[in-house]
Amino acid sequence: MEALKLEQVVKQYGDKTAVNGISLKVEQGEIYGLLGANGAGKTTTMRMVLGLIYPDEGKILYNGKAFSNELQHLMGYLPEERGLYPKVKVSDQIIYLARLRGMAASDADKSLRYWLDRFDVPDYYNKKIEELSKGNQQKMGFIAAVVHKPQILVLDEAFSGLDPVNVELLKDTVRELRDQGTSILFSTHRMEHVEELCRNITILDRSNTVVQGDIREIKKGYPREEVVLRTAGEVNGLESVAGVSAVQRQERGYVLSISEIGAAQRILQHAMAVSEIEHFEIKEPTLNQIFIRAVGESHE
Repeated sequence: MEALKLEQVVKQYGDKTAVNGISLKVEQGEIYGLLGANGAGKTTTMRMVLGLIYPDEGKILYNGKAFSNELQHLMGYLPEERGLYPKVKVSDQIIYLARLRGMAASDADKSLRYWLDRFDVPDYYNKKIEELSKGNQQKMGFIAAVVHKPQILVLDEAFSGLDPVNVELLKDTVRELRDQGTSILFSTHRMEHVEELCRNITILDRSNTVVQGDIREIKKGYPREEVVLRTAGEVNGLESVAGVSAVQRQERGYVLSISEIGAAQRILQHAMAVSEIEHFEIKEPTLNQIFIRAVGESHE
């Protein structure tokens, strides 16, 4: 049974349809990517999942059950707009939030101390949020979302504002939660994070589902249009190879755009005739390229 299942969910505001018949399912121990341009319906979908607003049509099921107040303790949420009070101590507000989710104060305190140690910041226990850097405020928001050990976790732009070291730390943490059985609905504009963490995705555009499924299977439906070539010496005449539409010279070789897959073999033969091949790759489309094809370049 799926931990989270949406069936033909619709949400309207007056004559505007914010979400138009979205269906998806998140298995136990899965990170599921929910993607889309600004205004596509992602935030509305997440708010419905959290029970903050209700669908006008369709069903949302949690371990096969409809939403109820008793199920709230199952949920964790890290919103894009951070909501911790700047002048309140980390311990006071995170323990309070955990208690709202049904946790005993002593268990909440133990869990908070575990997470502060996990992020190597145990001294933040008595600090106010405003005393922390933006990146560390972000980590406290993450702790607030997971301190009560939710079964279903909704992450909206979880890594924004973090430096690369802390991005890797949080990615590792999200993977650990997945491996422990947490079901995670993950929304971001950073497609490379989705490719690293998610197996299945839904892309929304103007309230409608435009791409959905296993990322590997989705990629098979899009042409391979790029070749990476590295050689020991210079290779002239690549522009004249049939099917090559563009050649970009890089520090260690070439990136070629191709109009059909047969051009890749011709590129390889041409290069082998004049130089030693160090690297040759027909690149699969990136999720970012697929997103732009599906949604258009106005997604910002």
